Amino acid sequence: MSNPRTPANRTSPSVELRFYEELNDFLPAAQRKRTFTKPVFGTPSVKDVIESCGIPHPEIDLILVDGRSVGFGHRVAGGERIAVYPVFESLDISPLVRLRERPLRTPRFIVDVNLGRLVRLLRLLGLDCRYDPALDDADIARAAAAERRVVLTRDRGLLMRSVVTHGYYVRSQVPREQAAEVIRRLDLARFVRPLTRCTECNGVIVPRPKPEVVHLLPHNTRTSYEEFFQCRQCGKVFWRGAHWANLQELVRSITAMAGGGER
Repeated sequence: MSNPRTPANRTSPSVELRFYEELNDFLPAAQRKRTFTKPVFGTPSVKDVIESCGIPHPEIDLILVDGRSVGFGHRVAGGERIAVYPVFESLDISPLVRLRERPLRTPRFIVDVNLGRLVRLLRLLGLDCRYDPALDDADIARAAAAERRVVLTRDRGLLMRSVVTHGYYVRSQVPREQAAEVIRRLDLARFVRPLTRCTECNGVIVPRPKPEVVHLLPHNTRTSYEEFFQCRQCGKVFWRGAHWANLQELVRSITAMAGGGER
């Protein structure tokens, strides 16, 4: 016999969700590339509902609720159909509600401690990458916001911090593939300027007359080369020695992978 004071069981309201393209990378197999339902309690923001599915908000550029473009703060109560689309770096969706303040048309990155080898490759390609292993997630998030940098990470929790507005979760675990992935997914090919940035400190490399740097050169280098470059920040001197061809080949291999189309 039921207790008359016990309320009847009620089914929680739910929403229908559908994630598109690479956002499916964050979902379990059973939910990828299909519509699924998720219960909601109260009237949560659509951002909270989406991130509860494991999707970091910086990966998202467009949300449609019942066919209408909405912002992250839009409240849902149950019964809605939600379609979520990834960042459109090369497609103008300005008539709709763009979820980031504005795209960062001059790409500058901050990279977390787990992607140190990627940093060197992106700098080799001429991209501005801040990297400091001493920074924790909170430091990285604050620096990204203050300096308008894109966060590159394999930590979803870092990307879900509210202060992070631009970020990308790197899928590959192989450094060369990671570099190609970032170039391809963020549409950066036009920003690649190989061998123009110091891989050690991120400073810009500029030509220097030999007399200005000769005192910094090994003896054999002084007599064998005439063209030199120097990092404006750390002062390191570069020249086109035997390693130069290897670096050029490395750049070619990464850009070739980046131009190979989506996986």
